This record gives sequence, structure tokens and C-alpha cells, in this order.
Amino acid sequence: MDQKASITSLMSAFARAYHAENAQKAVFADTKAKELMTDEEYAMIGGYVKSGIDFFAPEKKNSFKDDGEMLEYIVNTQLAPTPVARGAYCEQCLKTAFKTGTEQYVILGAGLDTFAFREKEFIQKYKVYELDHPLTQSNKIERIKKAGWEIPENLHFVPIDFSKDNLYERLRECGFDSCKKTFFSWLGVSFYLTKKQIESVVESISSFAAEGSTLLFDYGDEGLFKSEVKRVKNMLMMASAGGEAMKAAFYYDELEELLERHGFLIYELMTAEDIQYRYFKDRNDNLSAFEHVCFAQAVYKGKK
Repeated sequence: MDQKASITSLMSAFARAYHAENAQKAVFADTKAKELMTDEEYAMIGGYVKSGIDFFAPEKKNSFKDDGEMLEYIVNTQLAPTPVARGAYCEQCLKTAFKTGTEQYVILGAGLDTFAFREKEFIQKYKVYELDHPLTQSNKIERIKKAGWEIPENLHFVPIDFSKDNLYERLRECGFDSCKKTFFSWLGVSFYLTKKQIESVVESISSFAAEGSTLLFDYGDEGLFKSEVKRVKNMLMMASAGGEAMKAAFYYDELEELLERHGFLIYELMTAEDIQYRYFKDRNDNLSAFEHVCFAQAVYKGKK
């Protein structure tokens, strides 16, 4: 992971911020995301997105009444659907888990996540650990300082190079307790890893997680790489052109077997159709669940 990861997290934050500010009925109201960007940066990203109309939807280029309508169309069709849906799903599942005995929250590849700064009551009671590459994390901390935010006592930044550092050791150094049930969120990452790398992360978590801990992540289904849907093709091309090609997609049985090898059982799986029904039905703003993107929530039951 390098500086490109910061661009990825910045685009996700922009999509969440734009959605929170402009949607009539927000799927996920990340009201703090925009504060992590300057006004100039936010406008610059918007301009960059608009300049992509010839790539995203050249056939619609001359159908918009103004640039604002064009930006809304691109954000709502291409950029926002997955970040806002997975944000809503993750935080709903997280709060349910903490009602039933979970005591720690670990965010793997946190990027510009703002949970700890939006949920002030939660952060006063429970510890949150944000893990990310040192360069990406230092950039975020600098943004937090510029925004004038106070870092909560229970929020711990854990710099880590996932390619060589030991996950448990890095967490333990920052006060993590492996005896406590933990909620692990791992969002927007698995697409860019090989299946072997994904299994390595799952295996690592299973080596120290307390029984009853939760792992929540998003992933591509078996139709991802052969899809004929234009925006899916766009997503794959953008990832490849940016030097971060998407590598993994799973059949359900394949994913289930991988998780079970390491003591995890799927508690809930959300297909694109499920996500559409729960978060995007009855909308008229071009927001819809992204094809072939699924969410999975798995619970650690221990190894046999």
C-alpha cells in the first residue's frame, strides 16, 4: 500500500461527504467527512470527477442542465453507492454487536473513516483501533489537526504495513485485549488482494480473536470480472489504470469454505439485490446498489 491508497480513501470520503450534503434522504450521513478536506480540495475533486463524464457516460454528456447535475449523476451512479451502503451496514451491525457483549472495534484499512468523531457516546465507552499504512495514517492525522478536532482518549491509531507487520503484535502494543470480543471491519480492501492474501488476513485474525468476535467485509461475487454492466467495467478499468487492479472474486460456497477453515461462520450475507432492497429502494436520484458487490458478516466460533 502506498500513497495511492490515500487517493482511494480521499475519493471515498468525497463520495460520503457529497452524499451527506446533497442527498434528500441520506443512506449514510457522514457529516464529518467534508471537514477532512479543504474547500479548495473538495472543489478540485468535484472538478476532477466532472471531467470524467466522457469516460463514465459520454452518451449523457449533453443532457445535463448544468455542471452540478452532471456531478450528481456521476457521484450517485459510480462513486457513492458502495461507500454509503457499506458504511450504513457496518455501523448498524457494529452497534448491534456491542449490545451483545462486544467491547472493541478494529478498523482495518481505516482511510478517512470518521466514526470515532461522529459517535461521541460510543467512543467514551469503548476502544477503537484504526489500522492503516503509516503514510496514509499520518496524512489523516494531519487532516484531523487542520480540522481542529480533538482525538478521543479511546481512539488508537495503529500504523501498520500489512505486507510485513504482525497484526496482533501491532494491536497489542496499542492496548488491544485479545480476550475481549471484537468487531473487525475490513471495507474496500479485499477487491485488490489475491485470494491467498485475503485468506492470510482471515487466518491472522483467527489466531488471536476472542470467540464471538465479528469480521465484516465487502467483496466481489463470481460475476464481477465477466460483467457486462458498464459501470462495473468502468470500475475495473479505473482500478487497473490506477495501478491497483482488482484481483479477487468469490462464489458463495468458496467464500464460506475459506472462512470456515479459520473458524468463522457467515452470519449474514448481503448480495447486491439485498443491498438494493435495504438501502436504495424507492429512490429517484440514480443511487442503486453496485452490481456484483456484496457484504459479509462472519462470526468467529473457534477452530476445531
